Amino acid sequence: MSPVTHIERVPAREGRTAPWPAWTEPAVRDAFVAQGIGVPWEHQAAAATLAWEGTHVVLATGTASGKSLAYQLPALNALATDPRATVLYLSPTKALAADQLRGLTRLGMDGVRPATYDGDTPREEREWIRQHSRFVLTNPDMLHHSMLPGHGRWGVFLRRLRYVVIDECHTYRGVFGSHVAHVLRRLRRVTARYGASPTFILASATSGDPAGSASRLTGVPVTEITSDASPRGAVTFALWEPPLLPPSSGPSALDDTEAGQPIRRSALRETADLLTDSVIAGTRTIAFVRSRRGAEVIASTARQSLNEAVPGLGDRVAAYRGGYLREDRRAIERALLSGELLGLASTNALELGVDLTGLDAVLICGYPGTRASLWQQAGRAGRSGDEALAVLVARDDPLDTYLVHHPEAVFGRPVEATVLDPGNPYVLGPQLCCAASEAPLTDADLELFDGHAIVEQLAAEGLLRRRPSGWYWTHRGRPEVDLRGTGGAPVSVVEAATGRLLGTVDHGSSHAMLHPGAVYLHQGVTFVVDDLDLEDAIALVHQEEPDWTTHARDVTNLSVVNVRSYVDAGPVGLFLGDVDVTNQVVSYQRRRIGSGEVIDTRPLDLPVRELRTVAVWFTVSPQALAAGGVEPGEFPGALHAAEHAGIGLLPLIATCDRWDIGGLSTANHADTEAPTVFVYDGHPGGAGFAERAYATAAEWLRATREAISSCGCESGCPSCVQSPKCGNGNNPLNKEDAVKVLDIVLAAL
Repeated sequence: MSPVTHIERVPAREGRTAPWPAWTEPAVRDAFVAQGIGVPWEHQAAAATLAWEGTHVVLATGTASGKSLAYQLPALNALATDPRATVLYLSPTKALAADQLRGLTRLGMDGVRPATYDGDTPREEREWIRQHSRFVLTNPDMLHHSMLPGHGRWGVFLRRLRYVVIDECHTYRGVFGSHVAHVLRRLRRVTARYGASPTFILASATSGDPAGSASRLTGVPVTEITSDASPRGAVTFALWEPPLLPPSSGPSALDDTEAGQPIRRSALRETADLLTDSVIAGTRTIAFVRSRRGAEVIASTARQSLNEAVPGLGDRVAAYRGGYLREDRRAIERALLSGELLGLASTNALELGVDLTGLDAVLICGYPGTRASLWQQAGRAGRSGDEALAVLVARDDPLDTYLVHHPEAVFGRPVEATVLDPGNPYVLGPQLCCAASEAPLTDADLELFDGHAIVEQLAAEGLLRRRPSGWYWTHRGRPEVDLRGTGGAPVSVVEAATGRLLGTVDHGSSHAMLHPGAVYLHQGVTFVVDDLDLEDAIALVHQEEPDWTTHARDVTNLSVVNVRSYVDAGPVGLFLGDVDVTNQVVSYQRRRIGSGEVIDTRPLDLPVRELRTVAVWFTVSPQALAAGGVEPGEFPGALHAAEHAGIGLLPLIATCDRWDIGGLSTANHADTEAPTVFVYDGHPGGAGFAERAYATAAEWLRATREAISSCGCESGCPSCVQSPKCGNGNNPLNKEDAVKVLDIVLAAL
C-alpha cells in the first residue's frame, strides 16, 4: 500500500506589478533596482504607501511574497529624507534579524548604519549601536529586558523614531503574544514621553483576521493588506503516512511504541530516509522536526545512511535548532545558503522568513500544530519561482492520522486567527510593574494598558505605591518577567571534562531532557547527563555511546479553584474554570536501542512544579456510563483514552499545539465527585486554548470521537489514543469504551 494518502497540487500564479510610489526617493529606488527589483508587486506598493501616509498597516501574504520590501521602502525613504530619523525592527528570532541585516547591508544605502542588537551583541558594540545606528534590528526580549528599562540611554534614538516594524507577527500568540502586546504598549508610552509617535508596520504569514490580531497586539487600529500579487511556482503537496511494520520486526530506537501494539514505522525514520533520498538525488531539502532531539536524530540517521552509500556525502547534511551557540548557527546558515549543505534537519527555528533561496523540497515531520505554520514551512521551498515539493509525514498521533485521512481539514480551510489575551492577569500584572519601574503610571497609562482593575491589587501586594504623581514601583531592582514563559533561565549544557559549553535547553524542558542519567544529543554526538544543578542552571555531561535511550516519566495532580462557566446537561456537565496543577518528573525508563525493550526504570528526585491555569472539563455520572455500556472497572481506561484523543485533536480548533496543553482523567475526582476529564492550558493564567475548547466543545469532541472510531487498530495505538507525552506510560487505555464515553457526552450536549 502506498504511504501517500493524498496529493494536492497548488497551481503556479502570475505576478501583478505596480509602479514605484511617487514619494519614493531616487536613491532608495535605485538601491532596490540594483538588487534586481525593477518594480514592486501591487501588495508591496499598497502597504508601503499606507505606512508612508502614517497609517498603521499589517501585510498578511504568503511566504516569499516580498514582505521585506513593503516595510523597507517607507523606512529607508524616511531615513533618506530626514537625516535624524530612526527605525526599530522586531523579529521573534535572532536568525531572522541576522538575515534582514544581510539584506539591508546589500542595499548599501549611505547613512543607514543598520545593526543587530540582541543577546549575542558584544558589550563594546552596544554603545556604538545606541549612538550611531539608525536602523536597529532586535527582538521583543531585548526591547523588554534592555531598551525600555534603559530608555534614558536610548532617548535620542526613541525621540526620532519614525517606524516600528514587527516581522512575522503571527508568531506572537498565547502567553508569549500577550506579553509582547504589553511590551509594545510600553514602547508606545516611552516614545510618547520623548515626543515621538511611530507608525507600526506589521508583516504576517497568511492568518485569519490579521487586522484584528495586529490591533490587539499593538493596541492601535491597523489596516490590513491581504491580496498577494507576487508570482509563485507550482507546489506539489503530499500527505504521507508511514507504513505498519511487519509483526516479526521489533521496534527500533526511532520507533517508540508500547509492547504488543501494531507498530507504525516512525515519522523520524521515514523523514530521515526521505532526506537521504533527496540528498542523493541532489535535491536541496529542509526537514522540519518538532523537537530538538528529533532534529538531531534525523540528521545523524541521514548522515549515516549517506556515508554508507557514498563516503563523505553525509557531511552535506546538518542539524539546526535553538540552543546552539551563535557561531555554530551562523556557520550552518552560511553553508546552507552557499549550497555546501544539501540537507538540513531543523526545528521551527528556520520556519520564519530567513531567505533560503534555492531549496527544492520541504519535509515536515509531524503536523506543526497550526495550518499557518504548515504553510509557512511548506513555503520555504521554491522561493525563486521554481516548482517545489512539500511532504507532511504523519507521526503516530491522533491529529496527524486524522489529517492525512481528511485532507479537507488541511487544504480546504482558512488558516487560524492568532490567539492572544493582553487581559490575562498573569501577564498584565507583571507588565504593569515593568512599566511602573520605567516611569510612574498615570491614569492615562492605566487606560493604555487597560489596567484599572488590577492596579489596586498590585498595591495591596506591596508591588506598587500610590503617590500624587502616579503609581510607583516599590523595589530597588527591576521586576523579573520572562516573556516566553519558560519558567526561568535556560540551562547550560557543559561537557564536564573540558568545561566546553555545548548549548542550552529552556528551563521548562530541563527536568525531562537533562535529568541525571538522560541521554542528550548534540550535532550527532551522544552525551549522558551526570548532574543537573537547577539553582545554577547548569547540566554537566560526558560523551558516551550507550546502547539505550531515556524516557522521563511524570506525575500530575489537579485541583479546581473556581468555576467560571458551566453547562448542565443532565448526566453530563461541561465546565470552564481556574485550576491548580502540580507536576513532577519522578523517574525515567532506559530502553534498548534496536528492540525498544525496557531495561529498567530508575527513580528521580526533582522538585514539584506548580501551575495556576485555566481548564475545560466534563463530568459524566457513573449511572450514565453504566447505561452506555461502560463497566465501572473500565472507567479509568475509557476516560484516559478520551482525554488523550481530546488533547490530540484540540489543535484543530484552537491555535495551539498538543505540547501547549495538558490533561488529567480520573474515575472519581475529589472536587467534582464524578468521573471527569480535564484539559488545561500549560501556561500560567491560561492562554485562551481551554476557553476555545469550551466554546466549541461539540465540534471538538465530535472530531475526537471520529478520530478514535475510524482508526483501524484493535485496542488503541499512537494514531488514536496513545500519547507521546503520557506520564503513565499510556496505561490504562480502553479505546472501545472511550467512544462510548464521547457518545454519552455528545448526546447530552
